[in-house]
Amino acid sequence: MKLFHRFSQMLKERQGPLTEELRLSSTSSHGMLPDRLLPDKTSASICGYCSTGCQLHLHSKKNKPINVTASASYPVNLGAACPKGWESLSVLDSKDRGTMPLLKDVNGRQQIVSWDIALETFCSRFKSIQKLHGNESTAWIGTGQITNEDLALLGALAKFGMGWVHGDGNTRQCMASAVTAYKQTFGFDAPPYTYADLEASDTLVFVGSNPCIAHPILWQRVMRNQRHPDIIVIDPRMTETAAAASLHLPIRPKSDLTLFYALARIFIQNQWVDSDFVKNHTNDYDAFATLVESFTLERAALATGLKVSTIMNLAARIHEKTAVSFWWTMGVNQGYQGTRTAQAIINLALLTGNIGRPGTGANSITGQCNAMGSRLFSNTTSLFGGRDFQNQGDREEVAKCLKIPVARIPTKNSLAYDQILKQVDAGKIKGLWIVATNPGHSWIDQSNWLRLVRTKVDFLVVQDMYYSTETAQEADLYLPAAGWGEKLGTFINSERRLGVIEPITEPPGESRSDFDIFKSIACQWGCGDMFTEWKDPASTFQILKRLTRGRPCDISGIKDYAMLQREGGIQWPFSESHAKNGSPEKERRLFGDGSFYHPDQRARFLFESVQPPTEPPDSSYPFWLLSGRGTSAQWHTQTRTGKSPMLLQMAPAALYVELHPKDAVKLNIRHNEKVQIISRRGSVEATAKVMATVQPGQVFIPMHYQEVNRLTHPSFDSYSRQPSYKACAVQLNKVS
Repeated sequence: MKLFHRFSQMLKERQGPLTEELRLSSTSSHGMLPDRLLPDKTSASICGYCSTGCQLHLHSKKNKPINVTASASYPVNLGAACPKGWESLSVLDSKDRGTMPLLKDVNGRQQIVSWDIALETFCSRFKSIQKLHGNESTAWIGTGQITNEDLALLGALAKFGMGWVHGDGNTRQCMASAVTAYKQTFGFDAPPYTYADLEASDTLVFVGSNPCIAHPILWQRVMRNQRHPDIIVIDPRMTETAAAASLHLPIRPKSDLTLFYALARIFIQNQWVDSDFVKNHTNDYDAFATLVESFTLERAALATGLKVSTIMNLAARIHEKTAVSFWWTMGVNQGYQGTRTAQAIINLALLTGNIGRPGTGANSITGQCNAMGSRLFSNTTSLFGGRDFQNQGDREEVAKCLKIPVARIPTKNSLAYDQILKQVDAGKIKGLWIVATNPGHSWIDQSNWLRLVRTKVDFLVVQDMYYSTETAQEADLYLPAAGWGEKLGTFINSERRLGVIEPITEPPGESRSDFDIFKSIACQWGCGDMFTEWKDPASTFQILKRLTRGRPCDISGIKDYAMLQREGGIQWPFSESHAKNGSPEKERRLFGDGSFYHPDQRARFLFESVQPPTEPPDSSYPFWLLSGRGTSAQWHTQTRTGKSPMLLQMAPAALYVELHPKDAVKLNIRHNEKVQIISRRGSVEATAKVMATVQPGQVFIPMHYQEVNRLTHPSFDSYSRQPSYKACAVQLNKVS
């Protein structure tokens, strides 16, 4: 709370009475304010940072954005916003906004060019690469930061219009393990919960999740819970959420899969299983019970570093309550066994019947604002609406819906992000198009990524708001894009709720919305006729409705953007048959009837043996390196939040590392001294923060700083292909 009080005071000091009076009015009706303070225009827009999906009211006066207020009536945030949301407009007029296309000259310097030259260069260079090396020689890397309409147009343009086969998104970096786990277990990528479950649970179990700073508005929903819930945190580090928990289990890094199998064994041995639910609604229980038989309490204690009594206490706390919800984020997903770990959490919910009822669920909290939309509409590694490129019926269905020849749809799935880069390294992919993401900072094993784009890629195009990102600086062609607050479309949040983003201002200079850029490329490429129906975001939304009809994610009952605004967002599914029954309920969860999306309508227990860590500490590199979100005031690579002076004041300016006091004594390192962190891939300097937030033998660094991924280990979950960012081996030295 001290952080928010400090932020509020800074807001008053910097922006004065106009901003403060508007901020304190939590709705867009400013009838109580004097006329001089009334904004000329107010737009209601879903926040463009995390997946919580808060609705903000954006205010402008004389065509200039002046303020943000939080919507009191929206069922997600209920009048609250985090520091990033309050500062969301302040980053739009940064001096490093792209205003014109940039093209590298013969000396490797980026020079301003017209859009005509940029578009002609884009198409001629990529067509030349395809002519020489085939359609699989080009690929794009997309994002979960742009709208559903943008994502769908990009995916259709690239694969159906330009003939590209490979494209993936940075959703691969945050949610792929959860996506794969849900698909395999439930039959569809379907987070089952609603945010109301945070307030309806008797017990909340957070695994590798720190919502107190990663999703602070969701943490406020937890604090609204009137049931005096048991809050349990499973995390190696004493996070802000762990500090507020009734029970914190500081397990050893990457030992959670063993812990969950041991918990399942306890439930089975003690007959703490919802036998009716398991019998009527699941498959493969017997095989699962056989696997977990060997995961004794002693084995789990040895692997996790927890006491036997602590593990038994955890099991009892889950068993004794009737509404238990399990929540996880990147601490699970970003692991070398992330998919199976997520499924181990789901298995516990299935075993105990904690799914489909209020306050229950196996609930993955999404990362980016529209990662859920990316999962459904990006057309990258799955065909529109969660279909399969390899399924003839799915291809025919999409072709009919879009009125295109079925032959235009690839018959194979795209390579995943890391596999695309391997093909770059092998010389098979020669051209890359990167849209609204910054892998020059965020991709694992950063130095190798830079080597690939500098020496192996013949043509790199980067499309982004800012020309200054680590990735944009490497671009042969840079395309300036409008950002959040400057364009129209929809996002889908963690609880499957669709909401509208609206523009409050024009993009700077000659920058264009992503949608307009894609349409211009289609015309220049010669496939514009394929997208005549995709006139604008609103008309494209009608196409998305068709693409989902009859699917688990059916949104065909949503009439238009106005309906979404009027209803406070709508969770999928909301089909035409739902619409006939009247307005949608504000909060809806899945699987209340025990029916899942596999053909037999049963969920599956999925599991396998525990694999050893890919790079554990040893005598040369004796520390576990942990990484994660460091503050509620910064977002990922700081591409936007780093432009806000106010947000920058709320976190250290330079990289820091947390280490335990016992290790500090051994290494003769004092608080705030400079240290060097070395992995087998690189080294960085950081300021030492001596504190007991980490255990002895572990160090923690925030993900927001550019240097971090010089250290991380390039290992991947074998099912989801998600990078394992969270744990690798390093050494720590005092800088003399």
